[in-house]
Amino acid sequence: MRRPLSVSALCLATLGTAPAPATPADCSEDAMLVFDGSGSMSEIGFDATAATRIEEARIAVARAIPDVAPFRRMGLVVYGAGAEACAIDLRFGPRAAAGAAIVSAVDALEPGGLTPLAGAVQLAAEALSYRDRPGVIVVVTDGNETCGGRPCALGSALAAEAGALTIHVIGFRVEVDFWTWDNPEQESYSNDRSVARCLAERTGGLFVTTETVDELVEALQATLGCPVIGQTPARRKTPPA
Repeated sequence: MRRPLSVSALCLATLGTAPAPATPADCSEDAMLVFDGSGSMSEIGFDATAATRIEEARIAVARAIPDVAPFRRMGLVVYGAGAEACAIDLRFGPRAAAGAAIVSAVDALEPGGLTPLAGAVQLAAEALSYRDRPGVIVVVTDGNETCGGRPCALGSALAAEAGALTIHVIGFRVEVDFWTWDNPEQESYSNDRSVARCLAERTGGLFVTTETVDELVEALQATLGCPVIGQTPARRKTPPA
């Protein structure tokens, strides 16, 4: 089983080079950013003066997304924010010059709910018309599925149905989830901090762990930028059940 990549390992995969500038030809596939709006993104840790995850994530998005937006059509799904605990919100589907809209939406986000990872990724895939055309989904999450969904089963299903859909998962300051009653697949990923890793594994994507703003910026550039940094594994003809 592949271990999650740190940002430093991701950079090593590029032979130590920085992300290449995006070009229109490299960014022909539409992309969806699936962003974490769950309550844990605004939690205060032991150091009450330290920035929360959402504060740092806003900075990273503002730095990374504008560099990609001129070259790739992008859309946005936000999950966990809003009055409902397992809310999922398709802000907009893939469109040109979406950088300002993505940055504005993330900047205004008020985290508060749970983490419906599987449902959010399914909605993003539908927005990409994944059965008919290639696409890229980049998931930013600080934790595990907490709304009863099954990300691993979804990853297998999407890989089987899609012509060419790749899901990259960026774990941002992820905490271990010791409670699995609302995360039925977590027991099989007991050594990992997030079951979301299997979404990447089963669609040929990358799973990257990040702890700082700079690392999150690098990961967003690497997965949304063009081309994707590093080598993704070949797709399996028959995804695991």
